[in-house]
Amino acid sequence: MQRYEVVREIFNLCSGNQMRDVFIDEVETDDPLAWLRSQFAGKKVEITLTEQKDDTLIYEVMEAGLRQRYSFTAD
Repeated sequence: MQRYEVVREIFNLCSGNQMRDVFIDEVETDDPLAWLRSQFAGKKVEITLTEQKDDTLIYEVMEAGLRQRYSFTAD
């Protein structure tokens, strides 16, 4: 299994607050998208992928009007 460092950013909905919550974790998975979908099981989400030149996978997630970004970087 591939090991990834995952940075999760939750963007604040308040227009006057530009801060965001940031969480860092390590996960082992052969399928980052399947792992991400399991985090939102049973919820309606929109997920878009951007792959960086350094092979970092960036998933933008919209769930119930809340924007989140998950960045997967291989160890």
